[in-house]
Amino acid sequence: MEKNNANFVPLTPISFLHRSADIYGQRDALIYEDKVLTWSELRDRCVMMAEGLKSLGVDSGDTVAIMAFNTPEMYESHFSIPMAGAILNTINTRLDAETVAYILDDGNAKVFIVDAELAGVAQDALNSSTNKPQVVLINDPNYKSKAQTNLNTIDYEGLLLKGKPGFEWSSPEDEWSPISLNYTSGTTGKPKGVVYHHRGSYLMSMGTVIGWQLPNHPKYLYTVPMFHCNGWGHAWTMAAVAGTVVCLRAFLPEKVFNLIEQHEVTHFGGAPIMLNMLSNAPDDIKKSFSRTVNVMTAGAPPPAKVLENMMSMGFDIMHVYGLTETYGHILQAAPQQEWQHMSSDKQAQLRSRQGVRFPITEDVGVIDQDSGSLVPFDGKTIGEIVIRGNTCMMGYLNNPKATSEAFSGGWFHSGDLAVVHADGYIQIKDRLKDIIISGGENISSVEIESVLYEHPDVGEAAVVAMPDELWGEVPCAFVELKAGSSITEGALIEFCKDNMAKFKRPKKVVFGPLPKTATGKIQKHALRKKKLNK
Repeated sequence: MEKNNANFVPLTPISFLHRSADIYGQRDALIYEDKVLTWSELRDRCVMMAEGLKSLGVDSGDTVAIMAFNTPEMYESHFSIPMAGAILNTINTRLDAETVAYILDDGNAKVFIVDAELAGVAQDALNSSTNKPQVVLINDPNYKSKAQTNLNTIDYEGLLLKGKPGFEWSSPEDEWSPISLNYTSGTTGKPKGVVYHHRGSYLMSMGTVIGWQLPNHPKYLYTVPMFHCNGWGHAWTMAAVAGTVVCLRAFLPEKVFNLIEQHEVTHFGGAPIMLNMLSNAPDDIKKSFSRTVNVMTAGAPPPAKVLENMMSMGFDIMHVYGLTETYGHILQAAPQQEWQHMSSDKQAQLRSRQGVRFPITEDVGVIDQDSGSLVPFDGKTIGEIVIRGNTCMMGYLNNPKATSEAFSGGWFHSGDLAVVHADGYIQIKDRLKDIIISGGENISSVEIESVLYEHPDVGEAAVVAMPDELWGEVPCAFVELKAGSSITEGALIEFCKDNMAKFKRPKKVVFGPLPKTATGKIQKHALRKKKLNK
């Protein structure tokens, strides 16, 4: 027996859009301010943009980069770009121009779609990049300022209107074909390009439907940045269940509360910092709900107190864990029935763990780094989280060495250290690499240290995570100045801000000798033990 066109069709999340448009064509698909698109209208726009991209010379396997907020254009790109046979490359809106230039070059972008608000960063990036893609500008009427740029651009809507709803779009011949390219946050220097395939994105979407117990037609507020793991794959997931997606350009607690109320939002996701902002919002804007609002959160482990506060306002929180390399979440703190009889603070503690494997994750283990054996379920023995399944990346673009290392021993190695409790739930305890997770974004301590070393007064530097009530954790720099130097903390922080993405700068600098081993290696574990407060 052999595969044929009748019994085998390559899996792709593009199919979700067409099913919803065929069956629920008149239902609302996207809401953004005063703009509403039905599933039928949304499909037409995506197909038309696919043809528009083709008119710019985009061919199968080409990369189309987009740097935009959670607006309809960003959502549409998750379908239109793959339908043109191209690879979707979403770029973090908070990155500095140098990093954006590196991504455009490494990914060899043929077209670069940019929100007008980010045109200045885009121009600076293109000035220093060797790759010169065609720039398509998103002119959002809800963003009042005009783009300050000399770039030769094409208007997004104008390009879309070059296409026709009847355009014969491309479906992948092979489900292993790449669908998207997502760059890590550069936790060990330059960001690495993580390649997803159509099969993995399809399965991640279906896994979310099962793991989150999504009903048909949920109302979903898109608070997760779509540049981050393709918004956890929820762009495709919501198409699978014909949900209504409420777009949000910027996360503001008052706006979030109002949209949840106005549109009767049933689901949204976000990093723990977003929950913290909602939990600590002023009383005059905070809202509680008699109905359940389902929330998925991921990033740094959410404080149990924040979870408890959110639950008291009518939010049901599910904590998940994952990486860019695993299409997003592969573990979930799946609630058990017996938890309902426990106190709210105990429930919050249990829900803050990273949890058990997601429905479409074949296997997740915690292994001893020396023996490679699984650690006992004792809640004490620490090992590394490793993953195996269809939602592990294809590999790192242009980096076979890093790919081979990541997949050594038949597992994907996360670099996160954890224990396994007696009930089988995994809980992170530390990190192999010195990654700082601030507001759901990964910040490389190595990158900050490199910038610090560029300052003429800095002799030695080390950066570690410092607890922060708002962001979860933020960078703290320990600096040993050169003899005779007297730079201030504020001046050094400003130097970092001027030489890297603003959100990565250290929030505190501690001056003094750095503890070292006998061989001269800085002892970061000793620095972490210090009581750090901003």
